Amino acid sequence: MTIHLYIDEDAMDQDLVRSLRARGVNVTTALEENMIERSDQAHLDYATALGRALFSFNVADFYRLHET
Repeated sequence: MTIHLYIDEDAMDQDLVRSLRARGVNVTTALEENMIERSDQAHLDYATALGRALFSFNVADFYRLHET
């Protein structure tokens, strides 16, 4: 089973991305997908459309999205 991640700009550390890829994790980032400076909802919708789990450090805002 392969993990497919979409990392938003809040968590887009290049060392993290390299480390995950070195361990076989299928990763794409907001920068690679031209999604910089988009809304949290746009990142969530985009990750969902790609069939990827969204990875973010922006927990509070995504919690609010989940609650609405």
